[in-house]
Amino acid sequence: MSIPGPGGQGLQLTPFRGLRYVAERVGSLAAVTSPPYDVVVRPDGLRRLETADPYNIVRLILPQAGSPADRHRQAAETLRRWQAEGVLAPDPEPALYVYEQRDGRTLQRGLIGALRLSPREEGIVLPHEEVMPHVVEDRADLMRATAAHLEPLLLAYRGNGNGAEGNETSGDGTLKNAAAEKGTGGAAQVIERAIQHEPLLSTTTEDGVRHHLWRVTDPADLVAVAADLRHHQALIADGHHRWATYLRLREERREPGPWDFGLVLLVDTARYPLRVRAIHRLLRRLPPDKALPVARRAFRVREIDGPLPHALERLAEAATAAAGAEPGARNAFLLAGDGRFHLLDRPDPELLARTVPQGRPQAWRTLDATVLHHVLLDQLWNVPDTPEDIGYIHDPAAAVEQAERLGGTAVLMHPVSEDVVHELARQGIAMPHKSTSFGPKPATGLVLRSLTLG
Repeated sequence: MSIPGPGGQGLQLTPFRGLRYVAERVGSLAAVTSPPYDVVVRPDGLRRLETADPYNIVRLILPQAGSPADRHRQAAETLRRWQAEGVLAPDPEPALYVYEQRDGRTLQRGLIGALRLSPREEGIVLPHEEVMPHVVEDRADLMRATAAHLEPLLLAYRGNGNGAEGNETSGDGTLKNAAAEKGTGGAAQVIERAIQHEPLLSTTTEDGVRHHLWRVTDPADLVAVAADLRHHQALIADGHHRWATYLRLREERREPGPWDFGLVLLVDTARYPLRVRAIHRLLRRLPPDKALPVARRAFRVREIDGPLPHALERLAEAATAAAGAEPGARNAFLLAGDGRFHLLDRPDPELLARTVPQGRPQAWRTLDATVLHHVLLDQLWNVPDTPEDIGYIHDPAAAVEQAERLGGTAVLMHPVSEDVVHELARQGIAMPHKSTSFGPKPATGLVLRSLTLG
């Protein structure tokens, strides 16, 4: 994705003094990391992270207290105490950070830095999902209290790598990236030079993913990155609410300063393609025995065999078959929560025509998330989009487990095509919130950005 015209400023990624854990003061770097705040499964995942290490980053991104104000105040106090105790310490000079994740055959590398904020109208950073105001407000209060960016957003851009062969394993079994060996210039070459040196830190998290971080401070390298990125635009792959929070907090300040920039991880998807997964819904107050009879008024409903992996395969088959079907038959969902799996597909075309808003591209009107929210949740089930009623869960097994435990319904989704995401983003059309989950996501806790550091 390149910025058209000679005057475009494009992406402006600047160095910053990373705030990082001091390895000698914690049990292990792996034990203090966390998935992004909205991926942590609560309460089980939250409790597990809190007990992994007393300094786990989850105590900052998801503090626990009696009220929102108390939670944010607690996070700010914890951050100040950890810095005073030497648990967190700033790097000596501003830098960009090369970040690598390895998971079996998957290899991803990108640059972590402070990105100049820009509104949607500038066409430099493209969101593709709507946001929920209460989440933005919560993240804004947390950032105000801590004066810090605690976890990087994931942004995708397409560099000038002449395409990509993707990730592969070489003949001797070592992992390589074919496009990474082409010797392309700019940011790509800076990354390739950096990884030839000893990492600043290395750790393997409990999911088996290996994480490495390198610091880039050479002025020539920083100039090369800046010259390369200024020709490009990026898609927000993960972190729409935090990006909206960055923009809100910048608007609150009249003078230029550190709030004009936001912490991001930029990944060149021409070299390291991201994977797209679905985000599932947990309907906390709607049991399956109430959801299914109503759904039958507008969908074909069939009980299918488990276990969960097999049921998800059947969902994928239904979604793939529906993709080539006539309009009105293009959506499929998997419901669970009563110990069984129920496949919903072939929605009533007349109901879709009445309930899905007009004036949007066909690609938006036929999204599973669009149909789910406008037809099932709003029209048939009358489920309000509030945290008390709907949870958004990335892991399908966790969604099913929580539904069964709470007596609610899990609605499992099939991933949307990445091409559809990019096309709608280029048109300025926002998908319903929590429509996609791009990854691999950066681990939270490897590098933070304090807005009070010089």
